[in-house]
Amino acid sequence: MSLPAHDKPTSDHGGTIYATARALGCAVDDLLDFSASINPRGPSAAVRQALLAALHHIPHYPDSDATELRRALARFHHLPEAAVVPASGSTPLIHLVPGVVAGERGMVVCPAFNEYEHALKRHGWKLQRHLLSPDDGFALHLDRLADDLARQRPDVLFFCTPANPTGRLYPAGEVRNVLELCGRYGTLLVLDEAFMDFCGEEQSAKAAVVASGRGIVLRSLTKFHALAGLRLGCALAPPELAEKLRAAQPPWELNNLAQVAGVAALADPAEDEATRRMIAEERTLLAELIGRIPGIEPLPSSTNYLLLRLGNGLTAPALRERMVQRHRIMVRDCSNFYGLGETFLRVAVRSREENRRLAAALSEVVPSQITP
Repeated sequence: MSLPAHDKPTSDHGGTIYATARALGCAVDDLLDFSASINPRGPSAAVRQALLAALHHIPHYPDSDATELRRALARFHHLPEAAVVPASGSTPLIHLVPGVVAGERGMVVCPAFNEYEHALKRHGWKLQRHLLSPDDGFALHLDRLADDLARQRPDVLFFCTPANPTGRLYPAGEVRNVLELCGRYGTLLVLDEAFMDFCGEEQSAKAAVVASGRGIVLRSLTKFHALAGLRLGCALAPPELAEKLRAAQPPWELNNLAQVAGVAALADPAEDEATRRMIAEERTLLAELIGRIPGIEPLPSSTNYLLLRLGNGLTAPALRERMVQRHRIMVRDCSNFYGLGETFLRVAVRSREENRRLAAALSEVVPSQITP
């Protein structure tokens, strides 16, 4: 039985665990969510302790400037406080950009997170796309990008590394080349590094982007630090542009608990390294297990999810439906990512036991989906 149309979770994002539970008539804890790419280790012990200690602050209004969090973010990213804009996740910042920068044409390097396009359309901007191909591993060809920038002259370019949903990491040197191209054609670069923590700060081009005066870097604490329910992220930008973003934010953008959790999370480098080691190990194992299943090809990834290319007549919508109905496992149908279509599925990297459960469920479901 299909999920009821009126209660079917939107295909725009993963992580619709509450809507899925309602539609299936089951408890949230009965579901295993591989559709949202969140650190399976959960919030660190330091974060949990900080949250418990801060519960008595709930009756008070939050610090509108998020002063302590901004200072912690500035220290972590080695930037001045004036260049840091804390926010309730990176998505609200995506939606602020077209409203605070001058222009009317926005280009998105695709396939990409759909909120870039939603933000541009919401503000009445003309949408342009630069499409990468799965046939060469979603490689970025600078000559092709230069041609598109020269011909279409976008005012803003949205570019993500490591890319969502492909998992490809573009080296910092390559990103600096993109930044140079944007400067040549008068384009503001919005660099989304929401999953960069899983790769390590040495892979980030944030310093060059901020120093250029012609870019914004978006970061998220919700994925790596498992704080999706609290909503936490930031923008890193030249001070003048950062001030425009701050001025466009609503009052009390971040609640007390989110601010406290962010400060604690940023002060635990040992936990960060443990997470990166665990994800690297489990990603390798998960790719190996899924790669044994006929008709499913895991593509290379540098982060905490795998993009799966389907063959043998398999389709992502049907596979997603069967996984959740038969096994109560949620996976991400990538049909709504421009440039992918119904033959791509994304799965998060979770714990060893959970990853084995996913692979076993896929092995059971896939044969019934193969076209004779």
